[in-house]
Amino acid sequence: MENITQNELPLDIKKYLNKFASDKWKTFSTKKRSYKTVIVIPAIAEYENIKHLIASLLQNNDEYLAETLILFVINNNKTSSAKIKVDNMKTTEYLSEIIIKHPKLNLDFIDAFSPATALDNKDGGVGLARKIGMDYALRLFNYNSPRKNIIICLDADCTVEQNYIKTIRQYFDNYNIDAGYVNFKHPLSENKEEQYAIINYEIFLRYYVLGLKYARSPFAYHSIGSTMVCSSSGYIKVQGMNKRKAAEDFYFMEKLSKITEIKKIDGTAVLPSGRGSWRVPFGTGQRVNRFLGKTQNEYLLYSPSSFVVLKNWLTLFHSQKTLSADQYLTEAKRISVSLLQFLIKNNFEKNWKKIIENSSSEKQIKKQKQFWFDGFKTLKLIHYLRDTEFPSINMFNALDEIFALMDISFEYRNKMNQIPPLAIQKKYLEKLREIA
Repeated sequence: MENITQNELPLDIKKYLNKFASDKWKTFSTKKRSYKTVIVIPAIAEYENIKHLIASLLQNNDEYLAETLILFVINNNKTSSAKIKVDNMKTTEYLSEIIIKHPKLNLDFIDAFSPATALDNKDGGVGLARKIGMDYALRLFNYNSPRKNIIICLDADCTVEQNYIKTIRQYFDNYNIDAGYVNFKHPLSENKEEQYAIINYEIFLRYYVLGLKYARSPFAYHSIGSTMVCSSSGYIKVQGMNKRKAAEDFYFMEKLSKITEIKKIDGTAVLPSGRGSWRVPFGTGQRVNRFLGKTQNEYLLYSPSSFVVLKNWLTLFHSQKTLSADQYLTEAKRISVSLLQFLIKNNFEKNWKKIIENSSSEKQIKKQKQFWFDGFKTLKLIHYLRDTEFPSINMFNALDEIFALMDISFEYRNKMNQIPPLAIQKKYLEKLREIA
């Protein structure tokens, strides 16, 4: 491996680090190595889970492990509880012992939990923790090699399959991609209620992406923090990770999708935890908690009719023919009155005129269309259609409808508004894992 010092970093990397990164956080190890892959893992009170994650990573191919750094970001806020801080201290003691005893193992951590380095309450959270690790990774890459340097995001409560690093590396090396997400499968708990909860949540995630695929949306990909992967060049083009305490993954992937195509990395999988969790205000942990708390009907999905409206709108909006704002609004009304209302509420006419004024070519107009009607507006439209025209429907009836729309064969058809037994719910999930 060739060593890279700060002075040898490419100019664009230096510029990014000077403008967007901080020198406040350092790695535990001082050994000078450079890598082609850095796996960044934020961790808060994850002492027990980290052991399982490291064990699964070490099952990966030695050839790929040799050029990969496993980098934990042990973090908490300045006002986090004593219990969290004690767990983080145990974690760093455990990791430092491994690093000292096994100097050939490419493992390191950043201390973002001690009194001097803990995260400020204003920004402290998973977004900032990821950013600290991903920014630091830029200092550790081997820029003398023509192969892409890649940053892999993972979470401390996950495990991975034995071909995880190899498969990701081969996608980037063979297909010259700059961003992707790894396929995922939530392991099912032995507890029956927790099985229902995680199947329900994973169906919800995959159904939305399937609906976007049907609509031919450019945002038909999963935005799950523990599955994200990007090249160092892609990372700096979007000005790095954000500091959001939740949905940091959604906004990061959306930024990447505006500069490159997000590729699904299949043939391996991340196995995220299906536990309930306090760590973020929404996501897997909160959805599992909510399901188990039985506070609302969880067996509902967006109506497939909403995705039909989205498909018709995208076909119109992204066609080669450029229309005036009035023409778009007239055509939108024919598709759905709710779509028209949504566009008006989102100042479509004003924004469209601005796009036309600031674009000197059809290529620029096409790019600005995707920038304006982005992943967030797509989600907002689906929510608006749900609230105004197409209420959510029974989860399994929705799946049957979208399968029919997409000519996807499936052995089971749900009775109207029924909740099928667990074995059948698993079959629905297995099908979705194949196609979304």
